[in-house]
Amino acid sequence: MVEATQLISNDYSKVRDILVNPVHGQVVTRFPPEPSGYLHIGHVKAAMMNYHYSKMHAGKMILRFDDTNPMNEKIEFVDNILLDLKVLGITPDQITYSSDNFEMLEKYMKQLISEGKAYADNTPAEEMKEKRDAGEETVHRNNTVEKNLELFEGMLKGTEPKYCIRAKLNMQDKVKCLRDPVFYRTKDIPHHRTGDRFKAYPTYDFTCPIVDSHEGVTHALRTIEYRDRNALYAWVQKSLNLRPVEIYDFAKLNLLSTCLSKRKLRWFVENNHVDGWNDPRFPTIQGIMRRGMTSEALKNFMLEQGPSRNTVNMEWDKIWAVNKQILDPVVPRYTCIGKNSAVKLTIENGPSPPEARTQALHPKNVSCGNKAVMYGQNLIVEREDAKALAVGQKVTLMKWGNATITRRENVGDSFELFATIDEADKDFKKTTKLTWICNDPATTTEVKMVEFDHLINKPKIEEDDDIEQLFNRNSRFEDVGIAEGIVKTLSHGSYF
Repeated sequence: MVEATQLISNDYSKVRDILVNPVHGQVVTRFPPEPSGYLHIGHVKAAMMNYHYSKMHAGKMILRFDDTNPMNEKIEFVDNILLDLKVLGITPDQITYSSDNFEMLEKYMKQLISEGKAYADNTPAEEMKEKRDAGEETVHRNNTVEKNLELFEGMLKGTEPKYCIRAKLNMQDKVKCLRDPVFYRTKDIPHHRTGDRFKAYPTYDFTCPIVDSHEGVTHALRTIEYRDRNALYAWVQKSLNLRPVEIYDFAKLNLLSTCLSKRKLRWFVENNHVDGWNDPRFPTIQGIMRRGMTSEALKNFMLEQGPSRNTVNMEWDKIWAVNKQILDPVVPRYTCIGKNSAVKLTIENGPSPPEARTQALHPKNVSCGNKAVMYGQNLIVEREDAKALAVGQKVTLMKWGNATITRRENVGDSFELFATIDEADKDFKKTTKLTWICNDPATTTEVKMVEFDHLINKPKIEEDDDIEQLFNRNSRFEDVGIAEGIVKTLSHGSYF
């Protein structure tokens, strides 16, 4: 069977170098997933870009779990992120957690407040949104430093649950996310690592630039959706006199008819519309690998996209075509006929009892080995292949020879065919080709075959779309097939 290959090879020539002032041996990148769901195909690009460029310059990549929001985070997600990266061949040089820095982040927040660069605010969420949209300041923006520090202490103790801390920037900024963004918020929810110790938690916008600098990150590669926040990232580091970090934005991977929002994906899981985070209809690593994707295909596809800043909407066909190029030359072939679509074909002069003959597992690759195939009188073929065949017509039984249809008998709503085989006849040019299987219960096995459509019935999903309205409730189709018995010996994760 084909083994999944490592995502990253030692060949770094396929992608141009985009790092600013890299020092060989000293480049440090990071991949900071939030453990609020499983990794999906969009995360692969971020993980690979950061890993790729760290290795290109003989540096290191830090895997940092951005666990600053206890609302949706679980150990389950931490464990599966580690598993997914291992499957992809990405081995981080260091594993850290943002939660390890909560005490340090509290001190930095007190510093910002003390310097008049942040303030406490309890304006209701809807009202705050209206004011930010209108570029209007709230009355809390003019609180004294002492009042803000007092309220922040209350947040940390859990006695001021309605307050948050906002950065004091510019409420008239053209970029709305820079209009006094939230840096700290109260959440009296147990954290999966720190338990009930903390009552207030920092946001990503506040945490990331600080921890990046402290952990020695030299280059942060992230998707272009964060571009508007680059100024905020730099503001935090400058305001706190931290070592600056170079940022490079690359295009986000957008796949049509695909939901990449973990919040929306969680809705499917929590409402039991899918098997779980590894459902083959999900764009998660485990979902698409379960559907037949290889890590090598992911590597080649992502390297082909490279660090471009041009965002494009792509069809899944492109990445599955890359996958087929990898699998087609090396995976074995087995025969299967649909149980409900099978038609009996009796070869009147066929071997009786059935006999085993050796056949190659791959028609063009002898290294795949051989298999035993049963040849006998009682065969089954697909109804669609057989329904137009006429008595006297010559057909080719694949990997056997030419046969002539001798009669056709109706059986209820279906029919049966009878034929004679002439193995000496090698003229296959103008014949109808039939895939067949010897219908012997001792040498066949029933298999469940599942086909999938997109979970989403809209090509491009917008942020405010109601995922329930876009849910394609008819996206999974099951059938039963009769296959060669050898498939029972295939191990979990085999490709064929």
